[in-house]
Formats: sequence, structure tokens, C-alpha cells
Amino acid sequence: MKITVVGAGGNVGSTVALTIAQRDFAKEVVLVDLERKDGEKTFYPSKGRALDQWQTSPIFGFDTRLKGVTSYEETAGSDICVITAGLPRRPGMSRDDLLSVNAKIVESVTKSLIQFSPDTIIIVVSNPLDVMTYVAYAASGLPSNKVMGMAGVLDTARYRAFLAEALDISPKDIQALLMGGHGDSMVPLPRYTTVGGIPVTQLIDEATLNAIVERTKTGGGELVGLMGTSAWYAPGAAAAQMVEAIALDQNRIFPVCANLEGQYGYNDIFLGVPVKLGKGGIKQIIEVDLDAEEKAQLDVSAGHVKEIMEAYNRVAGK
Repeated sequence: MKITVVGAGGNVGSTVALTIAQRDFAKEVVLVDLERKDGEKTFYPSKGRALDQWQTSPIFGFDTRLKGVTSYEETAGSDICVITAGLPRRPGMSRDDLLSVNAKIVESVTKSLIQFSPDTIIIVVSNPLDVMTYVAYAASGLPSNKVMGMAGVLDTARYRAFLAEALDISPKDIQALLMGGHGDSMVPLPRYTTVGGIPVTQLIDEATLNAIVERTKTGGGELVGLMGTSAWYAPGAAAAQMVEAIALDQNRIFPVCANLEGQYGYNDIFLGVPVKLGKGGIKQIIEVDLDAEEKAQLDVSAGHVKEIMEAYNRVAGK
């Protein structure tokens, strides 16, 4: 099993690579990034990160080989490719602000990957996530089950972490579902949130739960405000978990950004929905029952994503 991570000279990409290596299910992880110049000096971030990570193998006890490269030729034959390349989000910058420049990056990266791995599976992490997944899909020519975005796994993890803290319990016992676009318009679903099988609404008051839901929606922005840049540990771990589910054919039920073709009443839009993830990518898009309020919130989120998709199409002349 060969996994490629593009943008691995950065924090998110390098976290994806190291997390995959530590789980030890892949034979090789290829870290791709551009060389960087500073005056007369040339630096190779992906090579340096790969070497540093490989030197942890005796400590963590894994055999997965890590290789840093600057050429896409060395990614040939990759089973799964994770795209983290793009500008990070800065204070005061919305995900939408990243649209134009990151679309060009993701399109170029996707075409380079497909040139050498025409049957790969692509997981997009670059922001704005939903539209960048659409960009990768359009550029790749792959069937829609092989192109997806990482958002729901991260958003759900944040939601579960906040709940575990509020309830003073283990996050392992919390199951939750979020849907919609990645960002402030996401739709957490408390009705589908359980703690050890117990509905969360029986364990926490409505005001506290609503506050956690709102904090989840702005979870990325909260971290940007604290660190001055986007998060990387949780996003990297979330993407790695998706890679593992596919590589090991685990048939995990995860919320991911997927292309909808009639599900939930939407067409030609990439939106966060629950899916069965395993060998070959998305095996099934799962349609859960939504009440009127939940569907209305999802419609708003879908409308926001559509607006950005249309903006991209205008910019791209499509």
C-alpha cells in the first residue's frame, strides 16, 4: 500500500504522513512538496520532514517507510493520495477568501497525481474544503466515489471533544453526526448524538448543548485566533483515519464531503454526509431521516456551498 501526501512540508500534511506511518498499515508514505529558496539557500521541507519522521520509527515501532520528494514521478502507483496543499487560513480570513488561489493549486496537484496514479483515490483537505473537493473531482476525471473531502471527521471530533469535556467523560463513548458544508454553516445533529448509547439530550441541558454546537461550528476559527494559523493535529489525524478505513477496507461510517446525485434532494454538489468508507473509496452514501428544522439548516448550508461553487465556475470560466 502506497500513500502520497501532497503539501507534506506543511503542518497538516506532515501530520497526516506521520499518523499514517505510526498506524503501520502502509508500506510507503511519500511526502511531496516544493523546494523553498531563502536567498542563496535552497531547502527541501518534504525531504526533511520525511527523514525526521523516519527517525521516530524505532521509538514508535513502525515499519512504514517515509520518503520526501519534490517530483510527482516518485508518487507513481499511489493507492491513495491526500491533498493538503494550499495557503493556510490567517486571522480575519474566511475559507471563501482562499478560493481563487487554492483552486489553482488543487487543480494543478490533482492533474499531476493522476498523470502517475490514474486509478488512485483522492482525499482533499485543502480549504475551502467543499469546493476544493469539487475542483479535484473535475480535474481528476475519476468516478465520484474515488474523490472525497475530509471535513466531517474533523468537525465531529471537535464536537465529541467538547462534549466529553463538558460531561467529564471519555470521548470514546460519544457517537455523533454532523452534515453540510465545512465551516460556520455546518449542521451538527444533537438528535443523532449518543453517549454510550444514551441520547445526549438526556445528559446535558439545552443551553450547554447549543453552546457546544455553536463552538463546533466556529472551531476552526477559534484555533486560528489562538495560533495565528490553521489547526493541523486534528485535521491531520482525521485525514489519516479516512486513509486507514479505505486501505484496510474497514467499512467505517464517517461523515465526509461527497458528491451528491439526488441524495437528500441535491444534485451536483459536494456536501458533508454520512458514508460507508472502505476499499475503493465511498461504498455507500447513507441517507438519514431529517426533521423539518434539520433539513432547513442543511438547505442553508448547501446553498452556501453552491454559491462558492458557482463563484469558482465563474472564475474558472466554466
